This record gives sequence, structure tokens and C-alpha cells, in this order.
Amino acid sequence: MESLFVPYASLQNLISSVIVVLLGFSGAVTVEKLNWKLVRVWIPVNIIFIGMLVSGMYSLKYVNIAMVTILKNVTNILTAIGELYLFRKHQSQKVWTAMFLMIISAISSGITDISFDTLGYAWQISNCILTASYSLTLRRVMDEAKKYTRSGSLNEVSMVLLNNLLSLPFAAFLIIMFDEWEYIISVDVIKLPMFWVIATASGLLGLAISFTSMWFLHQTGPTTYSLVGSLNKIPISLAGLVLFKVPLSLPNLFSILFGLFAGIFFAKAKMS
Repeated sequence: MESLFVPYASLQNLISSVIVVLLGFSGAVTVEKLNWKLVRVWIPVNIIFIGMLVSGMYSLKYVNIAMVTILKNVTNILTAIGELYLFRKHQSQKVWTAMFLMIISAISSGITDISFDTLGYAWQISNCILTASYSLTLRRVMDEAKKYTRSGSLNEVSMVLLNNLLSLPFAAFLIIMFDEWEYIISVDVIKLPMFWVIATASGLLGLAISFTSMWFLHQTGPTTYSLVGSLNKIPISLAGLVLFKVPLSLPNLFSILFGLFAGIFFAKAKMS
């Protein structure tokens, strides 16, 4: 499994952690002091978080971006079902109809994908399950973690630090387990200055995404969080098709457009 996926994700998390720590020391932000009880409560979130990052990156190795965005519709369905059982939050008939359309879209997209790859689809389905589990678990842990803080509350900055910092040991374990240290040392790309510029920029972007995601999930709920995330499918799918010149058949193109329609229908149903 020679790649820079896990090390690169670890580097992003490390950069985000360092920035938050520095901001905390400077007094620009308030960061909750970590303790073992708080860490223990948050560890399941980190395990799922690492699995979500790794499965997402490896799915992109085998599945084109347009198909990945459509298959991510499955995440919305799993999240809504999970929220129903965990938080007893019911959805409207229109939302369940939209989810049924998403299932049809995911199946038809897979059948008509001329570049179908079994391993890639397995990674992506795993990513959907882990992403749904992440938002559901994180929302529950947000409330539970408050009990183990000195202030009695946990702000989004502290959540970002917990998420990124505690994921580093698990990422290091994966790097060692897959013997990626040898590949990291020998690969030429990490010797290029531009690699470190891009890696640092992606770390800053990852920090911004983590903070806004934490804030939004804290203010709303898992299904709404998943819903808003699904709205980026249109620009990502179109950009993926154009920039990477993905080969498409007419049925596959239709299935992708149908998947985009299902995502929009789901958004309108949820907002109404």
C-alpha cells in the first residue's frame, strides 16, 4: 500500500494542531485543557475520523470524483436513519422519498460506470458508513464531553484540537503497520519545496473546514450537516468531469445527473 495518503492526512492534522496550540498560547483563542477523561470520551471519534480520511483518500485512487460525489448520497441516508434511532429525530415523507431516489442513483451510477472498480467502490461504501458514523458519534460526544471539562462547556476550537491532535497516534500506527515510512523517506516529491507549501496551505484549509464543520454540527444536527455537505456535489461533479476528462457513457452521464437531482430534491425536502 505505497502512497502518501495517510502521511499527508497526518501532516494536515499536525499543522492544524500546531496552529491551534499557538493561538491558544497567544491568547487569541480559548482552548480547554485536556484531561484523561475528556480524551477517553473523544477517542472513538478519532478512530472513526482516521478511518473516514483513509477510506476517502483510497476511494479517490480507484473511483473518479464525479462518481464519488454521487455515491456519497448514501451517507445522507445512513445519517438520517442513524439520527432516527439514536436521537429519535423523524424525517418527513419527502425526505424519505428523496433518499429512495438517492439509492436508485447510487445503484444506477455503479452499474453504468464504465471504469467500475470493486476495490474502489468498497472503499467508498466504507467511507459512507464511517462518515455517517462520524457525524452521529461526534454530535453525541459533544454533549457528553462537556461533563469532563473545567468550564462546563467545550468550544469549537477545543473540539478541533481534540479531533486533530488525538488522531495523530492512530495515524502513526497505520503508517508503521503499512510500512509507509520507507516510502516516505525514498519518495522524491517530499524533497520539493512546493510540496511543503501546498501541504501547509492544505493544513490551513483543513483547519478552517474542521472549525466550520464543528460549529455547524454543534448548532444543527447530523442529518442537516450531511445535507449541507451534499450541496457541493454539483460543482465538484462537473469540475471532476471537465478537469480530469473522465470517460463517460450516455447512461453513466444520465445516472450522474439523476444523482445530482436526487441531492437537490433531498435538500429542498429537508429545508421545507
